Amino acid sequence: MCEPALSQEAALAALAQADTEVERMREQYDNRRRFLTGELRRIGMTCFEPKGAFYVFPSIRSTGLSSVQFCEELLCGQRVAVVPGDAFGPGGEGFVRISYAYSQEHLTEAIRRMEVFLENPSKTIC
Repeated sequence: MCEPALSQEAALAALAQADTEVERMREQYDNRRRFLTGELRRIGMTCFEPKGAFYVFPSIRSTGLSSVQFCEELLCGQRVAVVPGDAFGPGGEGFVRISYAYSQEHLTEAIRRMEVFLENPSKTIC
């Protein structure tokens, strides 16, 4: 018939604090977006700065690997998972999709590992 009073109080608190939390998360995602695009460029991957969502789509063409090869070898060699661009259609070949919905610490470590990989692609079979 009606929601418990405790649930109603929790909903009111969430509504009252939502704007502050949404703004805090928006700032965190913006910081991660700027960090990730800057770091990808620093390690030699061309990348446009996204204007929405929480993914970047850097080019991996300079590696000479297909999107699938790049993803498999990065995963096997450095334990970093990214999504092959061709999963998004033929125009995505030569790119990978990377989410920045991870912690800053995870993104920093992933970039470090990607830099190692780019210096010497592994050619490892999983």
